[in-house]
Amino acid sequence: MTIAARLAPQPWMTAPESQAVFAALAAGGADARFVGGCVRDAWLGRPVKDIDVATHAPPERVMALLDAAGLRAIPTGVAHGTVTALSGGKPYEITTLRRDVESFGRHARVEFTDDWVEDAARRDLTMNALNCTLDGLVRDPFGGLADMAAGRVRFVGDARRRIAEDVLRLLRFFRFHAHYGRGAPDPEALAACVELAPRLPTLSGERVRGELFRLLTAPDAAGVWQLMIDRGVMAHLLSMATATARLDRLARLEHDLGTEAVPDPTRRLAAVLEADRTGALAVADTLRLSNTERDRLAALVEPPVPVSPSDDAVKRRQALYRIGDAALYRDLVLMAAVESGGPLDLTALRAALATAGDLPDLRLPVAGRDLLALGVPHGPGLGQRLKEIEAWWIAEDFRPGREACLDRVAKVQPRVPPPHPSPAGRGRV
Repeated sequence: MTIAARLAPQPWMTAPESQAVFAALAAGGADARFVGGCVRDAWLGRPVKDIDVATHAPPERVMALLDAAGLRAIPTGVAHGTVTALSGGKPYEITTLRRDVESFGRHARVEFTDDWVEDAARRDLTMNALNCTLDGLVRDPFGGLADMAAGRVRFVGDARRRIAEDVLRLLRFFRFHAHYGRGAPDPEALAACVELAPRLPTLSGERVRGELFRLLTAPDAAGVWQLMIDRGVMAHLLSMATATARLDRLARLEHDLGTEAVPDPTRRLAAVLEADRTGALAVADTLRLSNTERDRLAALVEPPVPVSPSDDAVKRRQALYRIGDAALYRDLVLMAAVESGGPLDLTALRAALATAGDLPDLRLPVAGRDLLALGVPHGPGLGQRLKEIEAWWIAEDFRPGREACLDRVAKVQPRVPPPHPSPAGRGRV
């Protein structure tokens, strides 16, 4: 039985852009409602990101109505019933109500319908099966409101069947439990996840990455990750991602630092990995990470330069210069703090993090051409002299300017290697 409730007016509901979209559809007699995540998060008092709309009108009719109202309509997925409306520069994804005719695993043959309950039955979780009219009337056909109140993440209908339709829903269950669940997970859902976990390797790395990265940003990411390990689910994904105590410590540290350390999925992935650089690169390949994400993950697992929150100001500046990336330096400081295992001095940690913002872009004031002008010959010795000058400049806390560096080149003679001994029996007499 569908339950009705009332949602207080939300800014995104009363916004002129939303009103314009609904007015355009209503002008042609199309019943339209907000659906999915925007209704769920608004009910829970959480920030709303994307605004999705459903209607019984077919996509061609939706496009005609939007065009008649002067709104741009983009046929993002007309074959599947989806049109994107641009209203005031904001995107609204509008999808025609559908029902499954035949399922092919992740894909299904669908027909358009005017039955809101049939369309809601296609959703994965009860909390995602809500819809809401423009004036705030929420309809809940599968008990999503009660599930949200109880902190219970539950599938619509039979859990095993819903996961078999798309194995990614298995990871979505754990991700939603991490963000919205409280207490023990739904027994039926968990049992289905454990049973079907061997199918996880059939998913693309990109899809797995998307779900795991969203899970990792949850406040209780470590607890849910441990649940996945204990139930044998993670063994089918990332067998070396077992350091949940370190992940939990990092999450707590990020919470204590607030805006100074916003939860970051790549950093948290590095924290949960028990791996060296080679292992991190293998994980990056499995999850199809971008080159930037791959390099960052590898550096966090095996730091290029040792750092510590307890370093003095000089050592911090030196480490930052050698790393050459302020964001990576901050990440390494956080990881080092987590690895320390002892009580954390947040004042010292904040000072170390601030170094990344206080230090200007430092560059050695001299280059190879300057050394050539002073008579340093071409060849391997030139590069060596430059490295020696840079090491001295760093040790002097980056204070020497160009003239001081040139003076150092002139004063310090290069080390001349001893001559090679003549081969035995071939020396001069």
